[in-house]
Amino acid sequence: MIQDGPALDVIYLAAFCFGGLLLAAAPFVAAHLLAARRTRAVARKTPQAVECGADPIGDAWIRYSAVYYLYALVFVAFAVDVLFLIPVALVYDRVFPVRDFVEVFIFVAILSLVIVYAWKKGLFEWKRKPNAR
Repeated sequence: MIQDGPALDVIYLAAFCFGGLLLAAAPFVAAHLLAARRTRAVARKTPQAVECGADPIGDAWIRYSAVYYLYALVFVAFAVDVLFLIPVALVYDRVFPVRDFVEVFIFVAILSLVIVYAWKKGLFEWKRKPNAR
């Protein structure tokens, strides 16, 4: 039996890495096992790669406005910011409360400037284009 020490730490690390790899591979294995083996596309009855039961209408290549991508970038920026704010909030006021408050204040101030900039650029005004039918 291995006592506490570096060898036990290596075993724990190896088990953790193996578990992580197993959890990363599990969705791919499950998708392979649950995938349909025989579809209409395989039987050459339809050229569609994915079937939903309804015939497609129109072209799949639709031009999206750049505003859509800007919304997505702003969303990603704020989602990543939450990843910073949660750990800071968990350890807030433990060692250096004033420094933590100043850091969070500066961070939120910069985020506020991003919102003001996006607002001034008209990012939050969604303008629909008239349909060309």
